[in-house]
Amino acid sequence: MAEQLPVNFEFRANQTFKDFFPGSNQEIVDHLKNCVTGDSEQQIFIWGAQGLGKSHLLQACCHHAHQQHHSAFYFALSADGLPDPALLSGLDKFDLVCLDNIGHIAGDPVWEQAFFNFFNQHRGHGHKLIVSAAYAPGKLAIQLPDLKTRLNWGLALKLKPLSESDSIAALIFKADQMGFEIAPQAGRFLLTHYDRDLASLWALLEKLDRASLAAKRKLTLPFLKKILL
Repeated sequence: MAEQLPVNFEFRANQTFKDFFPGSNQEIVDHLKNCVTGDSEQQIFIWGAQGLGKSHLLQACCHHAHQQHHSAFYFALSADGLPDPALLSGLDKFDLVCLDNIGHIAGDPVWEQAFFNFFNQHRGHGHKLIVSAAYAPGKLAIQLPDLKTRLNWGLALKLKPLSESDSIAALIFKADQMGFEIAPQAGRFLLTHYDRDLASLWALLEKLDRASLAAKRKLTLPFLKKILL
């Protein structure tokens, strides 16, 4: 039977490097860009707490690869259940593969073996691999020793949380991209009362943008207090 390539999932249009606020993670962004363009490591492992932008960065890598006329594939593994490992069939042909939440395969012998086989084939072709997880590669509960070793190859980069000043700057940055303004004091108010992870902040900004348009008012501090408290 001929080898079947996996479905090439659509990437999110707003998750590019241009849309990412790096804060103190600019060096990681630079490493990822260099990896994609072939000027750096063949393999990068990025890790850090939820909400720091790991998925965004992996999507951005795929966008960047397409701009360089390279083939790219992204898939996010879920804690709710792993797909059939046949998903990996044919992935070794892609110039870049980005697998999000790789830690979810830990302890699943079928998936660990399948990923190990894919890893060797893909690397043998000289292609690039970027994966993400909540923890450093050495902390993952991978049972297959050779796979655990391979996940420690290449660069392992930890994403740093945004400082308060960076979080405010990120809110202003994202609001500007969405076409409206938010004052620093309003941003500080939001950080005091709501989750600081990027996904939650972006969702909140979308809600505030709709409320602002409906009320035909700017996002001033009094208006924020009126609609949120």
